[in-house]
Parts: sequence; structure tokens; C-alpha cells
Amino acid sequence: MDELSPATLAVTAGRPARAPNAPLNAPLVLASTFVSSPGAPQPGDLGYGRWTNPTWQAFETALAALEGGTARLFASGTAAVAAVVDQVPDGGRVVVPDVAYNGTLALLGRLAERGRLDVVRVGIADTDAVRSALAAGAHLLWIETPTNPLLEVADLAALVAAGHDAGALVAVDNTFATPLLQTPLAFGADVVVHSVTKYLSGHSDVLLGAAVARDAELAEHLHGHRTRHGAVPGTAEAWLALRGLRTLHLRVERSGSNAAVLAERLAGHPAVTRVRHPSLPADPGHGRAAAQMRGYGAIVAVELAGGAAAAEELAAGVRLWIHTTSLGGVESTLERRRRYPGEPDAVPDSLVRLSVGVEDVDDLWADLAAVLDRFRRPRASGAARAVGPRCP
Repeated sequence: MDELSPATLAVTAGRPARAPNAPLNAPLVLASTFVSSPGAPQPGDLGYGRWTNPTWQAFETALAALEGGTARLFASGTAAVAAVVDQVPDGGRVVVPDVAYNGTLALLGRLAERGRLDVVRVGIADTDAVRSALAAGAHLLWIETPTNPLLEVADLAALVAAGHDAGALVAVDNTFATPLLQTPLAFGADVVVHSVTKYLSGHSDVLLGAAVARDAELAEHLHGHRTRHGAVPGTAEAWLALRGLRTLHLRVERSGSNAAVLAERLAGHPAVTRVRHPSLPADPGHGRAAAQMRGYGAIVAVELAGGAAAAEELAAGVRLWIHTTSLGGVESTLERRRRYPGEPDAVPDSLVRLSVGVEDVDDLWADLAAVLDRFRRPRASGAARAVGPRCP
């Protein structure tokens, strides 16, 4: 059979072998221990529930098929990040985006404070700046693209090559893009990390993470970290995530198309000063995204003319959109990111991150517009500025 498309793999990978009366779906295996083989442990033995579980394995098989590597499931996205970072020796140098998922930056910042790591933060969309940061050598290059929440797009091919030239392990947080839109291992990255909580599970009901390694040796190191540190996923959560994964392609397609429509409409609203979404032709990341992605994702970042107060009013005033911190579910959510003291200063006070769901796009727009129209104000240019240079 010819190579299957990602949409087909999302539905078919990780299912039990076909046999009469066998279950169609991977079963939920609730067990803390498994019957042992005679004598010494044998390859493939399940052993103890902290080592592995058939339900975890089913999800890992499906995600591995989508990303093109060997997957390991973790208790949370941060646990997966920690497992990758743990591969860096004491005192090792990590090059990381200056604006990225706050959990990653907080973890690295804490390790830097303790002297465990030397952390260098750099604008990940500035390829030359990343090369300069790597020039003195590095043990890990951490790439996030598109970034959270500024939606900057990194040049994957160039940065992976630069990272390897510097002797670094190259990791990519692929949470926003998902393997449906982007497969960093195909660009030569060593490991991909996901917050499975977000798009992969897609229903805002589980906490999980995953790391997918390009080679089996790294996958075993990640497995060892998971076992030793107890960063193991719940079995019920793994089962729910696999069920969610079956509709990933449908959700990514619908939410992405909704996001593109909303980004264009928001760019024309006088209460909005800037919109970031790679689908917009004038967006700084549009060219790169078009070249290395199979779509533009469902996160939109908007800055409001009324500043932080307007952003808070938008979050409080909508009726369909849900004011909450997470993202990637079937429902549409939004949040002013600078409400958190630890958010990087480069994130504007007025920025609202929209996670666009699968609802009717006209209903979503009507809900936003009803609030935005309250603080509409005319501009000399006659229209909002759709995009601009990297947010200050």
C-alpha cells in the first residue's frame, strides 16, 4: 500500500491487530503490574505499571506514525520538556526563544538560577541571531514555531542545521502546529515535544505530554527519565487522548480555516492595532509558514488600541468565547497573556491570544465584534494595522 496521509494515520495508527471478535479500539488497561515471564525478564515484557502500559503504547504508536519517530507519553507537556532538558549535562548551554511557552521558560530559568544550565535567550525568528548564540557551542537548541503567544515562525531547516553544526541536540515544540501541519523530524530535528493536553487530545479534558525522538537511543533515554522520575501518564488520560487524536485532522482543518477568516476580519477592525496569524500575506512569518507548514494553525494574536483595559474587557465581555488559559480544544478560548507576572516583557499588555475552535465562524465573529464595537475609534489611516514588525 502507498504511504498513508496524516489524516488516515490519525484514524488508523495504534489500533489492535485485526482478528475475529477483537476490539476495534485499543482497550483501557487499568493495571499497576503485569504477570511476569519465567526466569529473567524478556524483551517486550510489560512488568510494572511505571514502566509501560498497553494503552500508553497505543497512543505512542499513533503519534510516532504521525511524527515519524519513536514516541514516549508523559504526565504533562512540562514533564516531556523536563525529560528533554535532562539530556543536557550539568553546566551545559541551552539556546531558547526569548518568547515561548511560559512553562518552558520558567523551568529553564529555575535551572539557570541553580547553576544547572547556562540559558541563552534569543529571538527565534532571527536566524542570524540564533546562529550567533550558537557560535560558542551549545548542548541544546530549543525551537518553538510558531511561538506562544507572538506566533513568530522560525526557519526550521536553517536552525536545525545550525544547531547540529554547533554540536547541539535540536528539540522542537510542535504543539501549535501539530504533526498535521508540520513534522520537524523530517527537517532533521532530534526530538519533538507536544503538550498533548492541547490539540492532540483536543477536548480540554486531559493533562498529558509527549516527546518523539528521531532515533531509538534517545527514545530510550527519555523512557528512562520517565521511569526514574515518575513522570508517567494516567491510563485513562492516554485512552481519552487517543480517542481525541482520531479526529485531529478534522479539528485542525476546521479551526485553522476559522482562524484565517477571523484574522482577516480582525485586521480590518478599527479597535485592533495589530493581528498576528501566519495566514495573513503581510505577516512576518507568512513566507516561512507557507514553505514549511501545511497550514497556518488556529492561534491568533491581536493587540487592541485600548490597551490592557480593552483586552480585559474583551475577555470578560464575550459570550461564546471562554476566558481561560489553555488552548487547542474544540471550543474557542481567549486570554490576555500579560495578566501573568511571569510572561515575557516582549509580550504587549494589550495582546489577546485567541485559540480558535470549531464553532460556526460567523457566530464567533459576531461575539468578538459585539465587544470590539464598544471601543471602536477612527484612525487617520482609516483601517487597523493588520501586522507589523516583531512585537516590542
